[in-house]
Amino acid sequence: MKAAITYKDRVPFFEDHHYEIRELVQGYAAEKVAPRAREIDETKRFPTETVAEMRELGLLGVPFPEEWGGAGLDYLSYTIVIEELARVCGTTAITCAAHTSLGTNPIHEFGTPRQKEKYLRKLASGEMLGAFGLTEPEAGSDAGSTRTTAVRDGNDWIVNGTKVYCTNGTHAGTVIFTARTDPAKPGPAGVTAFIIERPNPGLKLGVLEDKLGLRASDTRELVFENARVPDENRLGEEGTGFKKFMKTLDSGRISIGAMALGLAQGALDVALPYAAERKQFGKPIGEFGAMQERLADMAVGVHTARLACYHAAALKDRGEDVSFAAASAKLYASEAAMRAIDSAIQILGGNGYSREYPVERMFRDAKLCEIGEGTSEIQRMVIARTMLRSLEG
Repeated sequence: MKAAITYKDRVPFFEDHHYEIRELVQGYAAEKVAPRAREIDETKRFPTETVAEMRELGLLGVPFPEEWGGAGLDYLSYTIVIEELARVCGTTAITCAAHTSLGTNPIHEFGTPRQKEKYLRKLASGEMLGAFGLTEPEAGSDAGSTRTTAVRDGNDWIVNGTKVYCTNGTHAGTVIFTARTDPAKPGPAGVTAFIIERPNPGLKLGVLEDKLGLRASDTRELVFENARVPDENRLGEEGTGFKKFMKTLDSGRISIGAMALGLAQGALDVALPYAAERKQFGKPIGEFGAMQERLADMAVGVHTARLACYHAAALKDRGEDVSFAAASAKLYASEAAMRAIDSAIQILGGNGYSREYPVERMFRDAKLCEIGEGTSEIQRMVIARTMLRSLEG
């Protein structure tokens, strides 16, 4: 699918490999992913064939070193991958994003050499999918209120509790999760991160969520019932799990911003040619001022979101703190996507409300971007706190 606007000459920090990965994923998405998007949304069928194809293309390990089974590219390349997948299918984008930034990246950034050898190689190569367990029934935005517990038993930990909204939970070979290991320390200080392998007799599949959008994405409740996890699967020191997960979310927010960006671009890809071809009152509707205003606002939103997401990814590649940039990119891109897709539906009129066109699916898919990995309200809080801390030196 050709973009409504060509950006090849407008990204000063792109290198040759960024254009190459974009061309590769655009071609793959148009040929293989787009034709399945409507069917998997309507049937809620997890696209196992798409996951297998992404594995063969190396798309499940884009930002990880080749020595660990990855593609050896940078985070900007990964951001481009998520954007291009989301242009045609939100489900495919979030499946890749949750596996990469949440299910695999914490092991890459915080894991021991043994953990990397055992798990990162399989995850980065796409041999198995990864999942991430943070949210609980009573701990959503307040993730420091984790109630899942892990109690030492010799060289193991016995885990009990429930995690909800775990993307890829059914199909994951590993789940990275948090648990309270020190009940005497309330809040984040008593929380530790772990890796659990599946299958595990103490880790059971709970409710499979029936969602508004991203309906073919696997979103599963995971229930720990005396699940035994070896201490060698502890991810970092005791009591550091919350901080590690917050840093993980910083990186993950870039990919959610990229997903929102891709959905918005996909809506513009549909709305622009429609406005040029659809005639009412004897001329194309794109010649009417009201439609031109909508198209212009869509294009500006997409362009600005793209710059914000690419900038945040470039900062991460330089090893800089991305809390402010990632939260800003996710906040702006997710809200811009909802505005852009709403405009696309309005431009298409009754056709936009019909499942014959993909914009109604994009609208449902994009809403998650304002909620997942921190709501828009949480992003504003992160941004404000980051600015206030900067005054303290």
